Amino acid sequence: MADTWKDPTAVWPELGPAREIAVGDYKDPTTIWRETRQFKVPTLLVGRLRYYHKWRGHNERLWNRIRYWPTRRRVLDIRGEYNPKTLAREKTIVDKRPIWWAMGFALLLFAPAILPQSMQGSLYSAASVFFIYAAINLCWMLIIGTASIYSLASYAVVGAAGYGSAFAAIQLGLPWWALPIIGSLIGLVFGILIAIPATRLEGFYYSLLTLGVVELCRVYVVQSRELGSATGGLYGAPTYLPQSWPEYPRLLLSYYACYMLMIAALFLYRFVDGQRLGRILKMAPEKREAFAEATGVNYRWARIQVFMISSVALGFIGGFYATHFRGVSPNLFSFDTVLLSLAMLVIGGLGRAEGAVVGTLIVVFIDRVLIDWGPLRYVLIGLLMLGVVLFLREGMFGIKHQFRIWRNKKKSERRSSRSEKGGEMLPEEATESSDKDHVYFRRFDKLQREYLKTLITPQLIEEFKSKPLGQHSEALERVLNYFRRQPQNDKYAVMVVEQFKAYRIVALSGQRGVAPRLVEDKIYPSIVEAYHGVFLRRIQDLLEA
Repeated sequence: MADTWKDPTAVWPELGPAREIAVGDYKDPTTIWRETRQFKVPTLLVGRLRYYHKWRGHNERLWNRIRYWPTRRRVLDIRGEYNPKTLAREKTIVDKRPIWWAMGFALLLFAPAILPQSMQGSLYSAASVFFIYAAINLCWMLIIGTASIYSLASYAVVGAAGYGSAFAAIQLGLPWWALPIIGSLIGLVFGILIAIPATRLEGFYYSLLTLGVVELCRVYVVQSRELGSATGGLYGAPTYLPQSWPEYPRLLLSYYACYMLMIAALFLYRFVDGQRLGRILKMAPEKREAFAEATGVNYRWARIQVFMISSVALGFIGGFYATHFRGVSPNLFSFDTVLLSLAMLVIGGLGRAEGAVVGTLIVVFIDRVLIDWGPLRYVLIGLLMLGVVLFLREGMFGIKHQFRIWRNKKKSERRSSRSEKGGEMLPEEATESSDKDHVYFRRFDKLQREYLKTLITPQLIEEFKSKPLGQHSEALERVLNYFRRQPQNDKYAVMVVEQFKAYRIVALSGQRGVAPRLVEDKIYPSIVEAYHGVFLRRIQDLLEA
């Protein structure tokens, strides 16, 4: 049932007879707000917030001055701040990776005490292989990840150092501790020979070259009588394991020796990747070498340095490999070994030390512990590698970052769904806007538009047509006040073509010195009709918003 609005200016007789206009029913302005508050977007309980445990603040000397020697890196990345509610000083551990590393080291250190007795022999052997391969992959990660040199000759360096040190020890009767030293020297020479083409070749072509070097080494050792082609390898090198010890102590000693080898390789990775060489090379990733060179960074020499350091470390591991297994076999040069090691890096994640270690652990466990599965274990490794390549961006340790990207995407979708009920702007605009007052103003403007749409009726349009200026009903006043406070950009106005005879509707530019543009060619004979034309256009824009 329509109500009647009476013009309050009718108390002055000189203004003419009192106007009575039929208006629509009263609508509560808070209705839209209540409907918006009642609308609930379905959300997931997992992954909505990033939780950080808050520690009580204490003296700065506890953490700020404990650093990795000889680097300037702190043991834990801790952020100090004041709680805005309690005003208490709090500390947050932002990077928890050192804690996980310490827990993993402790687990591996005390693993022999918790391993079952029936499987100690096979598990110790598999663990020793895991430690050696993890050390090799950490050095290989320096070449591929830090130096961005796609070399596949890491196992060729290890094999050449192993064969060279074992051959020298057998021929000259050297002690076991001389094998890693000789292997380091062989690795240095071998690294120089492989690094020279890296100054000219890059990417796929260099990978093919290094793969050819691996195959050349394999063919040579298979056909060489001096290197044990008849016996399937070169054996008889001295070992650090006392032969007079029982089997279990020897297995335990080999376990901890290989464990220390992996720890040393990890420290080498942290020292190179986290220091000057690593930071220089992070400025010159693949396809951005021109920018680094323009800033004065000699990335080529830095890459060669990292390659040489890694080659010496790989040579040391090759000498240790020979003294650990008392010889070397051509399997180090086989294409299967290269592919398995590449699977370790891909599954764990390139460019991460933890990825190299965990990827090696997974592949070695499948290859050495699940040996009863036969060829199916290689199918499982291939499926894992295929799944990581297809669904993960940075290996297993990229899952966290990829999950956060997915979670932020879901948050954006949640905000965009809110735009149907009380939302105010696109999700990317809300996140990029530094002034949150602007966000809330847009939200208020959206609610107000939704309310004003309910006020548009034929009676309201007829009321404005009868009297564009002067006192109006409450509904029309609300609509007109909203139109009047709009910004000047594209705001409709009336342009006088000929006074009292011709008028047109234009849109203001909102910029000083820029003329308004014509909206339509229609010419209105009176100012009242022009006002009504502007009003109808604004009503149309409001309903389409």
